[in-house]
Amino acid sequence: MSPSPDSTHDAPVRVDKVVAEGDGLGRLSDGRVVFVEGALPGELVRIRVVKQSRDYARAVVSEILEPNPRRVDPPCVHVGDGCGGCDLQHASLELQKEIKVGIVRESLERLGRIAAPDLRTNWFSSLVGTRTTMRVARSVDGRAGLRRRRSHDVVRIDHCLVVRPELSELVAGLTIPRGIDEVTARVAAATSERGVWWEPSDRSVESAERVDVSGATGFVHEKVLGRQFQVSMGSFFQSSPEAAEVIVGAVTAALGSADAWPSGPFVDMYGGVGLFSALVPPVDREVVLIEGNPLACADARVNLADRPARVVDSRVEDWTPERAAAVVADPARDGLRAKAVGVIAATETPVLVLVSCDPASLGRDARLLTEAGYEFDSAEILDPFPHTHHVEVVSRFVRHGRL
Repeated sequence: MSPSPDSTHDAPVRVDKVVAEGDGLGRLSDGRVVFVEGALPGELVRIRVVKQSRDYARAVVSEILEPNPRRVDPPCVHVGDGCGGCDLQHASLELQKEIKVGIVRESLERLGRIAAPDLRTNWFSSLVGTRTTMRVARSVDGRAGLRRRRSHDVVRIDHCLVVRPELSELVAGLTIPRGIDEVTARVAAATSERGVWWEPSDRSVESAERVDVSGATGFVHEKVLGRQFQVSMGSFFQSSPEAAEVIVGAVTAALGSADAWPSGPFVDMYGGVGLFSALVPPVDREVVLIEGNPLACADARVNLADRPARVVDSRVEDWTPERAAAVVADPARDGLRAKAVGVIAATETPVLVLVSCDPASLGRDARLLTEAGYEFDSAEILDPFPHTHHVEVVSRFVRHGRL
């Protein structure tokens, strides 16, 4: 019989590495893997087991016996309060980056079955304090907060280290009534517009700070590389305009010179509000943007009005493929999966650039793409989410024989 979930494990555990989701990985005395929240590579720790299964356990650190020399005091006081928004603040920024490279490499090698993947890094200066969108939850007193890690409990926050100061002020001034679990708040760095969105819409959220738009269909305007974008509150946008610029640059470089593309359109899968379609292909290249969110499609039609663009309101899996000159795909955390990979293969594109926000889905997608006739060429690892385990990876795949 397995031990009860609340049992403890007093023997020291050596942590080998930090894995996806930000936990340290070690082994219990019985040989089972244990995932240790709050542990860093190389550390010797005592743990408190919080979940047991036949094959693994989950635990938290109860005592650090031998700390990693690059362990630091978390710079945000809310970490001590239990906020689960940032799970790597106890590691130096340099160590955070090493951890993320290791996670990506392991995913490509183990899940993608790619030997010695060509990985590059682009550690742009610092994106701490630049995020422009934040989803917060209602705390017991009706104020905004973030959830504890792996919990529905909410920790009230009065500021957030990783978002823009004006967004932090907006969030701290919200009063959320019962019946509303979460609120999305967004500010535009370019215009200082502020917006909030919640469901159900028949209830009222109060704000001590200025709010310019509310509801899913309200929109703000942001600028990336000098170009203005309409972004609805219910649409996805990159974490900040600074991050968007770096990601656009990485995608452009991974696609290679458009002069070498064959005839056919540039296909932007999961295209959102049109960020890549507006900034990556030449202005005279036909664009096909595929997006399943109607609000984002409406934004994209505005943002691409000056280009030869077709905006298709559809899931990628349901789109009828057509021959493409180049494809960019920026799926949600679940990744492409088999049906979307089949659609990509049917376009016969010679080059695919995949933007992944989850290393595990990247590994799975890489395996599927390889089986569909594409070869992994290289990947660039970006860090738009400092102090968290989250990472962005821009990968280049080419059809066999078309390197």
